[in-house]
Amino acid sequence: MPKARRSDDWGFPRWRPYGGSREATNVRICDRHGCEEPGDCPAPKAPNSPERWMFCQSHAAEYNRKWDYFEGLDKAEKAARAKSEQAESAGYAEASHYGWAGSGDGSRSADEMRALDVLELEADADFAAVKKAYRVKAKAVHPDVKPGDKEAAEEFQKLQLSYEVLKAAEERREWKG
Repeated sequence: MPKARRSDDWGFPRWRPYGGSREATNVRICDRHGCEEPGDCPAPKAPNSPERWMFCQSHAAEYNRKWDYFEGLDKAEKAARAKSEQAESAGYAEASHYGWAGSGDGSRSADEMRALDVLELEADADFAAVKKAYRVKAKAVHPDVKPGDKEAAEEFQKLQLSYEVLKAAEERREWKG
């Protein structure tokens, strides 16, 4: 007589792995004609429509590569829609300083990368290099050195703004670390 074996379906937490149930599961197949892969990636059928296609990952990537959210809108409508969406998501941007942390790999924000481009520095430049590059470039285009030169004044303002962005980021890193 074979020994009775206890089921793995008892207690909390469940002792069997999740997704390891005994009953059959329904798997939705990709909506692309001829594809037999599981369709677990939703893609909108039309802008602002609740209806979704269900594609496999490769077909969802192909579909989204060509997706234009503003298709069929004129310039004024595009601008109005973009402005309303920025207003809706502005709360997330304002609250970004409440976030837990960055990506954790030492990467820089897009603003920091643009500031480094203005100073013509690499992404891994330390703050000493930033300071040195700012001073060298600012001396060359300072309004006292080139009075009345609008281009030099604009360049100086760009350099100043870039330095401020990188200085604030450095101060945040020092404060967190």
